Amino acid sequence: MLADPLEYASLLGRVWDAVLRGDRAPRSPRTLVSESWQRSLAAEIDPDSCEAPVVCERDEVRDMRTEHPLAAAIPVLRQTVLDVADEAMHVMIVTDRDGLILWREGNSEVQHRADRVRLSEGTRWAEEAIGTNAMGTTLAVGKPVQIYSAEHLVRTYHDWTCAASPIHDPDTGDVLGSVDISGPLRTVHPAMVSLVSAAAQLAESHLRARMAARDEQLRARNMPHLRALRGEAGALLTRTGRVLAVEPGASLLPERVDVTDGRVTLADGREAVLERLAEGYLLRLPGSSAARTRPRPVLSLSFLNSAGPRAVLDGREVPLSLRHAEILTLLAMRPAGLTADRLAFQLYGERGNPVTARAEIHRLRTHLGEHVIATKPYRLQAAVDADFLTVRRALHDGDIRTASETYRGPLLEASEAPAIRDEREELFASLRNAVLDRGDVAALWALFRDHPTDDLEILGQLAHRLPHHDSRRPLVTARMQQVLAGEP
Repeated sequence: MLADPLEYASLLGRVWDAVLRGDRAPRSPRTLVSESWQRSLAAEIDPDSCEAPVVCERDEVRDMRTEHPLAAAIPVLRQTVLDVADEAMHVMIVTDRDGLILWREGNSEVQHRADRVRLSEGTRWAEEAIGTNAMGTTLAVGKPVQIYSAEHLVRTYHDWTCAASPIHDPDTGDVLGSVDISGPLRTVHPAMVSLVSAAAQLAESHLRARMAARDEQLRARNMPHLRALRGEAGALLTRTGRVLAVEPGASLLPERVDVTDGRVTLADGREAVLERLAEGYLLRLPGSSAARTRPRPVLSLSFLNSAGPRAVLDGREVPLSLRHAEILTLLAMRPAGLTADRLAFQLYGERGNPVTARAEIHRLRTHLGEHVIATKPYRLQAAVDADFLTVRRALHDGDIRTASETYRGPLLEASEAPAIRDEREELFASLRNAVLDRGDVAALWALFRDHPTDDLEILGQLAHRLPHHDSRRPLVTARMQQVLAGEP
């Protein structure tokens, strides 16, 4: 780049004119830019009259931000980039992997100017949508780039300079999105690329640390499934197939296993079976030389949701009636077992009949297999992974964030069984009190997001603790106003 940015921009403008007319240019565009122009023109981008498409409205963007993996890295990006961007008359922009702008923050004057050219949240900036630009091009080539003035294919953006870097998922290595700094032409600085590159690396480090913490929690919660193999070779895997822990005989596994199919052929020819857990997978090597006894069945229960109870037995989903879900809940809560009398009382109250309870157990054992439920007393012989037990365990351990993120709804909301109703109310009350006592914003938000509430104490804490610029705050204050006005 020449010492005078405006002189350099003028040169680039002449290059742009000549190349697009097919004339001899005063110099060739950079290879990166030339290749991007070719891709953009092949996508039928009009250099003279093209606008970034509006993909979603602001309300939709807010919802997408909440669920996006990069939401956890935004504080790091703000600390690294935002102050510099604001002072230097720039804005910080964060996109998803498709070039959709999810966050835009920074100098207010530049934000107003950006609005006029659709450089705003909800618009898409992939190369095939708007031509050569730092965000779209960094996603296309997978490395940090700077695009200056007439290096943008579309004439509208010749008064802008921008630099962007991709941000990768530390688990899979896939691109999650990009971080970009954009500003008026006169604000160009050669350190822009270094800044966004450093910010992306810090964001990836932050995500990697969070992943390691999740791995440790997953390992701790699911080790009972691995130990239940009783010598049969096996391993614990994440949802994406990364190996977290192994039993003898499975030590030659690769770092990652393809989990797209229920059965896996390893490099040495051995056949492995995948069993779905609530978090990740259990991999087994049936008939392995290390096996000494039949492994315990693995029963995963997801009963904290509005979609109805879901059970998975040894990787196979099992349809359940509400009554059978109630029985499994009670047996999971009481691993020492229940007599027919106690089970009847907890299911039906004083009117409970042990004969009815025995009949239900008989039907459930026929449905699941006799090896899952033992008798005298009735108890689960399977290794149980239940979301409601995970919440209880997390609350006991003081892990409020895990408890709030796991709690997706009331326990078996349709159940009128006395013991289930008591546990449902107690579980929510314990979670609510713990979240309020801790004042953890992520936990409070998870509670509000998944369970729109009239609880003014939860709403008040969220409104108090969320920063004024946080996009979630208006949702909370609006709900408070509805509650105070007596609206449903």
